[in-house]
Amino acid sequence: MRSRSNSGVRLDGYGRLVQQTILRHQDAVTGLLPASADHQDAWVRDNVYSILAVWGLGLAYRKNADRDEDKAKAYELEQSVVKLMRGLLQCMMRQVDKVEAFKYSQSTRDCLHAKYNTHTCATVVGDQEWGHLQMDATSLYLLMLAQMTASGLHIIHSLDEVNFIQNLVFYIEAAYKTADFGIWERGDKTNQGITELNASSVGMAKAALEALDELDLFGAKGGPQSVIRVLSDEVQHCQSILHSMLPRASTSKEVDASVLSVISYPAFAVEDSELVEITKQEVITKLQGRYGCCRFLRDGYRTPKEDPKRLYYEPAELKLFENIECEWPLFWAYLMIDGIFSGNMEQVQEYREALEGVLVKGKNGVRLLPELYSVPPDKVDEEYRNPHTVDRIPMGKLPHMWGQSLYILGCLMAEGFLAPGEIDPLNRRFTTVPKPDVVVQVCILAETEGIKAILQKEGVDVETVADVYPIRVQPARILSHIYARLGRNKQMCLTGRPYRHMGVLGTSKLYKIRKSIFTFTPQFIDQQQFYLALDNKMIVEMLRTDLSYLCRRWRMTGRPTITFLISHTMLDETSSSVHPTVLAMLQKLQDGYFGGARIQTGKLSEFLTTSCRTHLSFMDPGPEGTVFAKSYRPSSDSFEKLHGLQVAEVDTYDEVAQYLDHLLQHTTPQSNLPPTTQRGGLSRFRAAVHTTRDLMSLASKAKDLHVQNVGMYVPSRIFQASQQSVKLLSSPHQHDLDGKSHALYAEMNLPHDEDGNVDCKALVDQLHICPTLQEQADILYMLHILKGLEWHTGLDSEPGPTVKELLTELYVRVGETRQWALIRYISGILKKKVEALDEACTDLLSHQKHLTVGLPPEPREKTISTPIPYEELVRLIDEASEKNLSVSILTQEIMVYLAMYIRTQPALFAEMFRIRIGLIIQVMATELAHSLRCSAGRATENLMNLSPSDMKSLLYHILSGKEFVVERSVRSVDSSLTTAVSICDMGAVGTTRPERSGLVRLKSEIKQNHKLLSSSRLRSCGIFNFAGIFVVLVLSAQSAGHRELLHKESFSSMLEDQGSKDSRQGQWQRRRRLDGALNRVPVGFYQKVWKVLQKCHGLSVEGFVLPSSTTREMTPGEMKFAVHVESVLNRVPQPEYRQLLVEAILVLTMLVDMEVHTIGGIIAVEKILHIANDLFYEEQKALGADEDMLERDPSTGICSLLYDSAPSGRFGTMTYLSKSVALYVYDFLPTDGCSMQ
Repeated sequence: MRSRSNSGVRLDGYGRLVQQTILRHQDAVTGLLPASADHQDAWVRDNVYSILAVWGLGLAYRKNADRDEDKAKAYELEQSVVKLMRGLLQCMMRQVDKVEAFKYSQSTRDCLHAKYNTHTCATVVGDQEWGHLQMDATSLYLLMLAQMTASGLHIIHSLDEVNFIQNLVFYIEAAYKTADFGIWERGDKTNQGITELNASSVGMAKAALEALDELDLFGAKGGPQSVIRVLSDEVQHCQSILHSMLPRASTSKEVDASVLSVISYPAFAVEDSELVEITKQEVITKLQGRYGCCRFLRDGYRTPKEDPKRLYYEPAELKLFENIECEWPLFWAYLMIDGIFSGNMEQVQEYREALEGVLVKGKNGVRLLPELYSVPPDKVDEEYRNPHTVDRIPMGKLPHMWGQSLYILGCLMAEGFLAPGEIDPLNRRFTTVPKPDVVVQVCILAETEGIKAILQKEGVDVETVADVYPIRVQPARILSHIYARLGRNKQMCLTGRPYRHMGVLGTSKLYKIRKSIFTFTPQFIDQQQFYLALDNKMIVEMLRTDLSYLCRRWRMTGRPTITFLISHTMLDETSSSVHPTVLAMLQKLQDGYFGGARIQTGKLSEFLTTSCRTHLSFMDPGPEGTVFAKSYRPSSDSFEKLHGLQVAEVDTYDEVAQYLDHLLQHTTPQSNLPPTTQRGGLSRFRAAVHTTRDLMSLASKAKDLHVQNVGMYVPSRIFQASQQSVKLLSSPHQHDLDGKSHALYAEMNLPHDEDGNVDCKALVDQLHICPTLQEQADILYMLHILKGLEWHTGLDSEPGPTVKELLTELYVRVGETRQWALIRYISGILKKKVEALDEACTDLLSHQKHLTVGLPPEPREKTISTPIPYEELVRLIDEASEKNLSVSILTQEIMVYLAMYIRTQPALFAEMFRIRIGLIIQVMATELAHSLRCSAGRATENLMNLSPSDMKSLLYHILSGKEFVVERSVRSVDSSLTTAVSICDMGAVGTTRPERSGLVRLKSEIKQNHKLLSSSRLRSCGIFNFAGIFVVLVLSAQSAGHRELLHKESFSSMLEDQGSKDSRQGQWQRRRRLDGALNRVPVGFYQKVWKVLQKCHGLSVEGFVLPSSTTREMTPGEMKFAVHVESVLNRVPQPEYRQLLVEAILVLTMLVDMEVHTIGGIIAVEKILHIANDLFYEEQKALGADEDMLERDPSTGICSLLYDSAPSGRFGTMTYLSKSVALYVYDFLPTDGCSMQ
């Protein structure tokens, strides 16, 4: 009998340790592990971590086998792993209905359970009786399923199980926008059952998605049907959110040791090595003690001060747990394994020795790792006084199988029995290795032969969609429909992937479906989805963003390929040349560099060998010969049945082509709406005085500006004015159809039937004789109010198109005329889905910003503090907008732009904790009114008529405080006068962009105007400068290609009149108004307020108190503390007054650095401000200021001149606030302090 080698003996020792601490607890039937002898429930997370040591030991035996018995041990250990993983699979498959529901709801009611019965796999507590929603647990299971499968284990046995795993992928792919209870099952650290977005959950989900992508769950014996598919865009959303959150763990936890599992083994989810190191040091610095790391600051679990009879904590109770948090040796095991993967053997040795020092001897001398170490009850006071000095006692589970497993795994690796690559066969440990530069391939296609000819004239050589055949080109929405078929399973009632928009990573691949190659155009140019694609400048901007994103985020084999389709909407107004912005973009693409990305343009056929290609095998024929054979087709909800597709009649030879044609047919609006005419419609019930008044006003303004021959530029005939509908900004919910609306309809002279009701059929008939698209929109809106969107109009035939179908067609027509207010309004009626609205919301939240929608005060203004599903988000915005469709859709649009900016320019949001979208919209309208010198109503109209690119530009200038130009033009559209407003940058100091580039623009406009039928146009331009207010008016008139500019002397005279008096006046008041509306505060403001509260009983603002007890619940760096401060400040409705209160608090914080033990009881901040205001008033009065100059704001009593004073200087606000604070807290100041001058 041959002797055992030393390595074999050591392995046998670890085998006995694994058997006595882990495997002896494994259930013989289900394979599950109970939490401990006292807790018989099986937690998903604990089970997966606990079995890792068994898996690692099996791999070690397989690698170091001396005898056949060792190979048998390896097989036995591996089958124990398979048994546990299949046991967990059975637990989850019994809840398949929850998986299906959760894909759509992301609700805590529909999530998988976190723990199960060890002996039966059944659930053990109710849906609402435990914090079940733990995305990291499900993600950890999927991650290790992928790693174990890659190591050679056969865990998944059937295609039904493959489909279930595919649906679990859909379950976790929204983790980046799903607030859950987290790894500690308690959610918010107050332990009150509040969910929050957790970095540990997002990171683990990201790792699982990457690990499963293109993995064959049957291993070497599998085929195309057993491969799991993951959409790359979902992975990168998780990556972006995770990167923005770390090192912060969540809203309530500024640091949490659980992130160790994300930045290192097992997830390796973070690609930035510097961020990995920062996060690790943050955990070690703030959480490490003598026996391990505490989970997070002020963690009360198992401390002597915790009341075990209560599930929840009292808010002020958290202060009691400070410095006595229990320490968990588990995290040293993570750090030991991290040292092995990073090659830091000193770290490995340090933490291995530390772990051996905290092990506890059990029966038979087995060394066990306890769950945690706690401060003895009789030594709590001593630990308060001198943290980390008291000897602690082991408590909780013994052994803690999760920690014991990781300790054994680390020891196996440290002794060389396992290499890092053996427990990480998918090579996730190389995540931080720099990736090679990406070259983006761009194929430019023309929609028609006519557009191809136009492009060729401009020197851009392209092909048409027909030219690239047999490669098929489809819009992105079709790919979303195709992926909706993935994972469908009739037996388990799984409907596959929810229909979601396709990101740029998904559309940058080539797809093989059956025998055909498909390419898909980017989502942002799909005009059927949302109106941003109707703005050519916005398209160029989004392409630039996507190209930059591809360069940073592309991780797949092969190059990304963007198919960019030039459509007729990208031509200029004459349809004879390409829009200048689009043409400039095409030329830059051909130059090989655009948006920070390296570009290679060419033909699709040339890119076939270098592109990333994916085979969609789930679209292959099933056993019955059709793609629909294995599909889930419920009786009422099937896509095919819903749209009348008869599967049996489909020719299998070209089934996919017919299926895609069918999808296109049902996602493209059909033509039913009659064209506009030049007479009749609702306009005959309106007086022409509106148009006349508009023209007379226009002529009057031109005359005041000394324009000669005004009549030459005013249309001779009376155009139908594009008047806004009486109820354009209303909603059917706001009308009492039996009451006031009758009077309204009578007033509008709408047609009535014999019973006195509005005659809807007569309204439909008037669609034939409407002179404008606005008139048709008015009629369809009336029908929408009276009959609903699904009412069949009987237009031209019975039953005829529905109101919704006609509105959809009208949306397309209005899009061609670029009437943005009408476009937004129709989008609101149709509830057009804004691309990635929920993702935009999550992006903002993950950057530690809270959102509010609607105008203050509460409850009209709604706060969004956690990610919510799309449908719930839209409902909340509608409610906050008080059912105002235009405001609702604009709020969604602004949210998307804010997310774009926070991703690319986060510095714009510095010291802005809460983004109040309602106030931002109000500020945008206010600045337009100021720049254009118009009324609030006109400014609102101009705001709604801004193009998306101009809206985004205006938002940027509001956020950045940079100066901008507002250009206003009056043009004839659809036989109507329409005002167009655009936003431009200011040029060099002292000059405006129109002045510097006027000749260039003049030449291009003269060239275009020769081809225009309507040539009368009047332009005015207002310029707003934040640094010192001045307005420059540029007036030009053009007719038949002729244009006159005002001379330089005219500019000078206007500036002499306006600038000398107003260049400085109002500057600081406007600045404070903007900062107050944007909720900007100074750097470190909230942390300083926290320190102030420790020296007083609270801060009072307008009767609302921020108590000092808040510091007992929250730490200075917590977002929750900032929320409390903001909630008090936001009670103040006037933004400039709010900002002065912030300045007053800032002066108070200066006392923190002084040796003052207390500064009084509850400090009334507004009283400090009013004392400062009185000091200012008296001093200015003494200096000779009159009452007009010192006029007070009636709502606040503050001098307008104080609002407009700079913070610094002799007469600055800080000077008077400092004096006021000194007076207010005089009794508490040191006696040797400086005397007040």
